[in-house]
Amino acid sequence: MTLSPRAVVVHRRTELDELLARHGTRGAADFFLRTRGRSMSEVQERHDVVKAALADVSAVLPTDWRRGTVERSDLDRFLFEPDDVMVAVGQDGLVANVAKYLDHQLVIGVNPEPTVNPGVLVPVSVPAFGDTLSAAAAGSADIDARTMVAATSDDGQTLLALNEVYVGHPSHQSARYRLTTPAGQTERQSSSGLIVSTGTGATGWCRSIWLERRSELPLPAPGEPGLAWFVREAWPSPATGTEHTEGLLSAGESLVITAETDGLVVFGDGIETDRLSLAWGQQLTVTVAPTVLRLVRPAGGSRSM
Repeated sequence: MTLSPRAVVVHRRTELDELLARHGTRGAADFFLRTRGRSMSEVQERHDVVKAALADVSAVLPTDWRRGTVERSDLDRFLFEPDDVMVAVGQDGLVANVAKYLDHQLVIGVNPEPTVNPGVLVPVSVPAFGDTLSAAAAGSADIDARTMVAATSDDGQTLLALNEVYVGHPSHQSARYRLTTPAGQTERQSSSGLIVSTGTGATGWCRSIWLERRSELPLPAPGEPGLAWFVREAWPSPATGTEHTEGLLSAGESLVITAETDGLVVFGDGIETDRLSLAWGQQLTVTVAPTVLRLVRPAGGSRSM
């Protein structure tokens, strides 16, 4: 017996949900907001918009499909299936959050607040969702393949990220390690860590570093199978150097970091709670990931506006 397709709706708690969880009652949350010059009505309005979008998306799902729902904080415990169609309803970052757990499943990013969210990774408007899902189910949808980055430790642990991976001390203080570039150049460094970014991530944290140091390195495009890496605040000393602080990684090349400090961490896309830990002497190899994010483009080419 063949199982019907499954649509998995991914969402995150709204600001109102977070406030109620933190303060316990609506009155306490309202007082907290008013002391900071904000109003409950604004937060309630955005909450209602997101909930309405989730309801609209659910109503469009085919009645013969199986359904799943997962909140962002539960992604690392959710059992994904190979043929799932992921429906991320929320901000762009939600797609990055779910991408690291996937293996070629289709992702439809739905933007419930187009006047607030840029919609780079959630390009589908709520009204366009039905047609976009139908195209995806029929195999006729246009797919935007986004390169991802993979970080693998020498004990076999692997972490994927859509934007970037960070390697360094968990408190971002000085970390010591030995860096080996794709060209085989090796340097001992002391820095506040390093990041390795995809083209998707090159518009965020990576770009801020690139701009600040006035780098002439050509940053990769989102679909380009390449990565850019930057060392943050490398410190020169008799034992550590600053010669190799940026570069590019093509498919098949690797950047190797050997820890010379206990407790270095590796995390992706800003999710520090889901991370790898490196002990003294452990090696981490960073490469272009073998898998890509398969992001479904809006049906008819219309983006959320």
